[in-house]
Amino acid sequence: MKNIRKNYPPGDFGVWVIIYIELLTFGLFFAGYIYSRRADVELFNASQLLLDTKSGFVNTLILITSSYFVVKAVQAIKTMQLQEAIEKAQKWLLSAIGLGGMFLIIKMSEFISKYQDGINLSTNKFFMFYFLLTAFHFMHVMLGMIILFNLYNKTKIGGYTKDDHRGLESGASYWHMVDLLWIVLFPLIYIIR
Repeated sequence: MKNIRKNYPPGDFGVWVIIYIELLTFGLFFAGYIYSRRADVELFNASQLLLDTKSGFVNTLILITSSYFVVKAVQAIKTMQLQEAIEKAQKWLLSAIGLGGMFLIIKMSEFISKYQDGINLSTNKFFMFYFLLTAFHFMHVMLGMIILFNLYNKTKIGGYTKDDHRGLESGASYWHMVDLLWIVLFPLIYIIR
């Protein structure tokens, strides 16, 4: 029984409180978006056509892949001998951070493109939600990358072992939440018509 409590959910209880609060916050934003969309479907559909769906899809693949890399880092620490685990986990975490950076670059180029086209928060209700939701998510990706970088630094000095990796699992859980939010956000904003 003690082992089950230790492993589920992975990480610290505090990070799960934060994750649940974040999911609730985004859930309220999503509900507001859906409610507003129902009031003016034509406007939302027409505005969605101005988005770069390919960039959104690429960003989806990037975040899913980065989450896989974080899983591999945690798995390395939990299953390998310490020195090999440290080397593998560092590689996986740096790869995840790099993909997070790619996500931010692609998203920033989307934001810049929209502003150059004269589209901003006040263009219409769809773009108000688009910018608020995606910018809020953008900030979560940045925070997630900072967390991953801190995990990388602690991994580098051997701060996680097979028996003591709770902090690594906590950071991984946060990163997976960021990925999950995008998996909901992408179809909601870019695809569903």
